[in-house]
Order: sequence, then structure tokens, then C-alpha cells
Amino acid sequence: MAKDDTGRLHVTVKSGGKRKLSSKLWLERQLNDPYVAQAKRDGYRSRAAYKLIEIDDKYRILKTGQSIVDLGAAPGGWSQIAAKRVSAAEGKGRVVAIDLLDMPEIPGVNFARLDFLDDAAPGKLREMIGGGADVVMSDMAANTTGHRKTDQLRILGLVEGAAAFACEVLKPGGTFLAKVFQSGADAALLSQLKRDFSSVRHVKPAASRQDSSERYVLATGFRGSNAPA
Repeated sequence: MAKDDTGRLHVTVKSGGKRKLSSKLWLERQLNDPYVAQAKRDGYRSRAAYKLIEIDDKYRILKTGQSIVDLGAAPGGWSQIAAKRVSAAEGKGRVVAIDLLDMPEIPGVNFARLDFLDDAAPGKLREMIGGGADVVMSDMAANTTGHRKTDQLRILGLVEGAAAFACEVLKPGGTFLAKVFQSGADAALLSQLKRDFSSVRHVKPAASRQDSSERYVLATGFRGSNAPA
């Protein structure tokens, strides 16, 4: 254990045995990540909670009484923040978390083990929240193969699917927030979002690792009227 350039103690994980280099580097990064440590102290399920906190503090997308949909929600860091900011536990707002994986219960969050790409998913979602959603958000990342072109296509496909789902369930004026990578959302996807929303921008919260190409696309002011009143 040694100090890094900022004076913080840096934990070094020994290599060897069955641990791969990639696993060693990931574990080392987790152990030395101040947001990971802070999440444990604050009771958040993941460091991703701070990304949503930063974005919402700046753009005010989460408000008391709203209906929120969290796609690919597990382990629940974003759902925790959303539930708190819309006062879901007090019965004022609603948060529906969707994932293919199970997720432990969160006060104020209604969890559904559901594939949001399923054709029946938008209808099921509307039943769960009793109408349309004010915000659809996604911190999902596709499983990577190590082949850059393939991974980019997978990531883009996931974001496009999330955007299509959002346009099926959002109320007019609603918001869509999703993780993208590399230079941001694809040009074709951006064009579509700009047709469907009054404002589209890329944001990178400080909680995103600086060495990561991770960014978020934030689309506000949904122009459609697909969701019932």
C-alpha cells in the first residue's frame, strides 16, 4: 500500500494464482475508487448513484410526484436516488425498476423482472405506473466482447432500444437519459432524438471515471403523445 499523487493511500492487488490481469486491474480500481467507498458510507448500492445525483442537481429532471422508469436497474443505485427525489416512499411519486436480473427490494420502488425490448413491455409498464412516465432513464451497458466494432454496435443497439421504449411510454414533455460511449450517441440516433425531443445534449458527470469514454445523452421535452393521459 502506497500513496498516489493526491496523497491518498493506494491499494495494490497482488497478481498470480488464477486471477487474470483484467480482474486484478478491475479490483484494484474498485478498491481505490473514492466513489465506491463513499457509496458504501452513504448506503447506495453502486457508485453510479453519484452520476445521477450530479446530472439531476444540474438539470433538475427528477421532481416530487413524478413517475420514473429505470431500465436495467440492478443493483439499484439509480432507483435509490430516483425514489428519494420523487418521494416515492411517501406515496407521492412512482419508480418502476426493470431488469433481467433480480434486484433486492428498495423502499418506494416497484421492481419488474422484465425484458424492456419485449413488444409487450410498454403496455405492462403503463399498467404498473397507471399511465405514462415522466422520465425514462438507463445506465445500462452491453456485455463487451473485446472487439471494438462489435461492442460499439451492441452499445448502440441497446441505447436505440431504450430510446424506442421511452418514446412508447413517455408523457408529452418527458425526459430520456441514457448511457452512451465513445463520441456519444450515433448521428442517426441523435437525429431521431432531436425530432422527438425539444432539447438533446451530451453530459459527463464528474463521477464518471475520467479514463472512461462513458457519457450520457439527455433528451428533454418529449414532443410525442403515445402514452395515455
